[in-house]
Amino acid sequence: VGTIAPPGVLAYQEEESRGVWQTGNAVFMRNWPYAYALGNGEGSPIKDKFDVAPLPAGTGDGARPVATLGGWNLAVSKHSKHPDAAIGLVKFIASPAMQKYRALKTSNLPTIQALYDDADIAREHPIIPRWKQIFLNAVPRPSAATRIKYNEASSQFWNAVHNTLSGDGTAADNLADLEAMLTKLKGNGW
Repeated sequence: VGTIAPPGVLAYQEEESRGVWQTGNAVFMRNWPYAYALGNGEGSPIKDKFDVAPLPAGTGDGARPVATLGGWNLAVSKHSKHPDAAIGLVKFIASPAMQKYRALKTSNLPTIQALYDDADIAREHPIIPRWKQIFLNAVPRPSAATRIKYNEASSQFWNAVHNTLSGDGTAADNLADLEAMLTKLKGNGW
């Protein structure tokens, strides 16, 4: 921060960080699948000038790159006035044909394993087949484990990373503090 990324980067939302990165004013950014398609879109100053890499995997036994599952979930509210129509829409959006369409048009990562091997998708967005192993090793966010304390646990993770990146403490100290806070949260019944 302040050398290979602009000083204000820690306050950016998704679109702000993508905009700075896509104009060539940041060396890296956290990946959102749609950013790959936009970065390689017509008129993009970084078209064909970037790639995507998984987070480092570490060196211990069983070390492998992983990711947390994100916001690709679809659901129907129990309060829906038209549950059958809503269920039909969710089934349509989640269908193999629609997931392939979305992968081709916006580089959305599919939830269907076979689509990571699809030749059309590989030709249009070569990054998607490379994500197959990460997809297969994805872990859920701790919402099930933390239940009603998820927002608080998520905030603690965010604070530890933000403090480290902004130079407020070392990674080791901030992670130790995070572990203590999460242990306390867990002790309070998550």
